[in-house]
Amino acid sequence: MSPTEPGTGTDAEHVPTAGHPETGGTGEPVEMVAASRTPVASVVPAAPPATPEEAFDALYGHAAPGLVRQTYLLTGRRQLSREAVERAFQLAWQRWPEVAVDRDPAGWVRAAAYEYALSPWHRLRRVHRHPDAPPAEPKRRALFDALLDLPPSYRRTLLLYDGVGLDLPETAAETEASTPATAGRLMTARALVTERLPELTDASSPDEQSALLRDRLAALALAEHVPTPAAPRAVRTVGERKAKLWTRAAIGFVAALIGVTALTLHTAPTRYEQPLAPAERVGGVPPRGGPPALSPQDVRLQNSLREELAHGPERLVPQLP
Repeated sequence: MSPTEPGTGTDAEHVPTAGHPETGGTGEPVEMVAASRTPVASVVPAAPPATPEEAFDALYGHAAPGLVRQTYLLTGRRQLSREAVERAFQLAWQRWPEVAVDRDPAGWVRAAAYEYALSPWHRLRRVHRHPDAPPAEPKRRALFDALLDLPPSYRRTLLLYDGVGLDLPETAAETEASTPATAGRLMTARALVTERLPELTDASSPDEQSALLRDRLAALALAEHVPTPAAPRAVRTVGERKAKLWTRAAIGFVAALIGVTALTLHTAPTRYEQPLAPAERVGGVPPRGGPPALSPQDVRLQNSLREELAHGPERLVPQLP
């Protein structure tokens, strides 16, 4: 699923944690993912009807904290995770009429955040060139290093399937890959992670291994400190400001294009101008063009100059009578 396509999600994409309460340091719920198939307006009390701002704020408060933690597992960079989530919600607010009626609004935002976070252009930014310091606890550090060693597409597939809890077709749709290719990425990613985490080999079945890996991912996401996303009103304000800037830029570009077109039409010739014909011999007289032929005097002068030394004529010495 891409940010411009209808989303497909699960009814309750909630990842249980092993031995960790589902609350953050502030007492607010912190989930690996927060999504719903129902329209966003249903998150807000039915009476009175929710305004677009209230619906957006409800979605933001429901999904943003957990999405920052997911994106941190995807990139290993805390500030980039917050930036990606806020950028995705700004884009969602700009396209709110489309996002509000999506089957999975949180999935729409998640796809946009993942796309932004995995952009290769971030490598050119000094602040995001290297990942943050890994966790100090050995097991969490091993999982963290194993995730970042995976190729981005494999890491995203593993996080969506084993971390978020999407099924295989939904994971394939969100990563814009075929189902067989997604299954191959998932199996390869699991095998590489299992080599770094020996406890995953004790699972008796793939489902048990997936559940164990999901618990480990959720524990890692909850244990690490990630920056708190900005207030929803600030995100909406920035999104509206960017939309106005892009609109003005588009209007300016169109105006400049119209001006260039008008100038071209004004200066372009209005009738066909026949090109000049090449010179022809008329009455035995050759056409004028090129240097004229040398006269006998010019020929003698040319030969005289060629016979002189390279540095010029000899010094003239006066002859006394």
